[in-house]
Amino acid sequence: MADEKTKKQVPLRISASLWNDLSQWAEDDFRSINGQIEYLLTECVKQHKKNGRTVPDDL
Repeated sequence: MADEKTKKQVPLRISASLWNDLSQWAEDDFRSINGQIEYLLTECVKQHKKNGRTVPDDL
């Protein structure tokens, strides 16, 4: 099992409009864009492990 503190680098290509939306969201949450993406992915994985869905019912 991988060490929790070890981070992998992943190149990611996203549209300019998505980048702008994530940037604003990250700023609102006082995170970097990288931190925001990691947070969102972590939450999706938790949700998937919890009930087999990647999107919460109340979204």
